[in-house]
Amino acid sequence: MHSLRHFVRSSVRYTRRISNATTLRQEAAVAASTTTVTPLQTPAPDAPNKPLSPKIEQLVSSITNLNLLEVSELSQALKKRLNLPDAPVMAMGAMPSFGAAPAEEEEAAPKTVKTSFTVKLEKYDEKQKIALIKELKNLMEGMNLVQAKKFVESAPAVIKADIGKDEAEKLKDALTKVGAECSID
Repeated sequence: MHSLRHFVRSSVRYTRRISNATTLRQEAAVAASTTTVTPLQTPAPDAPNKPLSPKIEQLVSSITNLNLLEVSELSQALKKRLNLPDAPVMAMGAMPSFGAAPAEEEEAAPKTVKTSFTVKLEKYDEKQKIALIKELKNLMEGMNLVQAKKFVESAPAVIKADIGKDEAEKLKDALTKVGAECSID
């Protein structure tokens, strides 16, 4: 008799739990069906079709026609005119540690190996000017003959910056063969 009573009580508890769980599931389903879910929307790109003022359009076209040396000069002139400080570029992991002594820092710091090179056209042989222009046009992606001619005539000028050593050597060799004097920094 005792075990029968125990069995009935356990069954009643179990039925209540199932009933409560079913009620909770039903309430959650109703809540989910009444809640409107709005999909995420990606922001529209900045208005690319917005017309520029003639003054801005003239500035943009003038700046895009500058070579790298002229862009550098423009940057320096703007920094000077606007009193902007030269902001040092520092990698995120290169924060100085204040606890270590200077001698320990020098020993801990590995020797830096230069991995980024710049090829600069110093001067060229006037007799080989046409060949140099054609070679430069072929080597530089997106450069046409007119741009190559202007670039060669603006020597000394930076041909390509932030490139690997092998690419810099190949570029220098190719231009040296057609009468250019180049340097790698």
